[in-house]
Amino acid sequence: MMAAVDMDRASDTGAVRDKLLRPVLRTLNSVSPDIEASAVITSDGLTIAAVLGDGVDRDRFGAMCASLLALADRAAQEISRGQLKQVLVEGEHGTMLLVQAGNDTVLAVASRPTKNLGMVFLEARRAALKVQETLAMAGR
Repeated sequence: MMAAVDMDRASDTGAVRDKLLRPVLRTLNSVSPDIEASAVITSDGLTIAAVLGDGVDRDRFGAMCASLLALADRAAQEISRGQLKQVLVEGEHGTMLLVQAGNDTVLAVASRPTKNLGMVFLEARRAALKVQETLAMAGR
């Protein structure tokens, strides 16, 4: 019985965080026509909130981002680059940016190919700070 109560509590907490963070993600996605999708993910791969395109499995996306981030962090530590701040993946159809949004939370942003990547970086960093503030106010 206790496990069911704990699961309900965890589910309620997840729903609250999703409800608080989705407006932050919607705002980020609307700031630039180049930003196509965004998600808030824990370092262990749990997708807390997401505004993704059709056909994107949010759980799989979260797990892949967490794996990518963990590998990049290890590589940065191996060559003494300090605390990892962000990871950029550039493909022929656009970019994906992973930005730290707290100790164990990451903001993932997907954008179209753009000449103004600096604006995407700037908006992603602003949104990451907002995510961090929102989670702190929600009590995590």
